[in-house]
Amino acid sequence: MIERKSMKKYILEYIEYVEKNKEKADKKFIEEHLIKINFFQHERLIHLIVTVTYAIIDILAFLIGIASKNIIPIIIGYMAMCFLIPYIYHYFLLENGVQKMYRQYDEMIKKQ
Repeated sequence: MIERKSMKKYILEYIEYVEKNKEKADKKFIEEHLIKINFFQHERLIHLIVTVTYAIIDILAFLIGIASKNIIPIIIGYMAMCFLIPYIYHYFLLENGVQKMYRQYDEMIKKQ
C-alpha cells in the first residue's frame, strides 16, 4: 500500500535526505535531484496560480461589497480568505523548499 504524505512532510523529508547524502552524490544522484526539482517547480507554479486566483477573488469581493454596500460579496471575500491564508503558507513552503534544493544542487555540482 502506498503511504500518503502531506506535501510539507514530503518536501522536508526529501530535503533532509539530500542534505544527508549530498557529500557522496554521484552524477546519477544529481540527475535524480534535478528531476525532483522539476516536479516541485511544477507544484510551485500550480500553487502560485491558485494563490493569485484566490487573492484576486478576495480583493474583488471586498471591492464589490464596499462599492455596492452589500454584505454578500464581503462574506464571499471572507470565505475566500479562509482558503487564501493556507494557500499562501503552502506556497511559501514550496518556494523556500525549491530554493533550498537549488542550493543543494549548486553544492553538489561544486564538489564534482
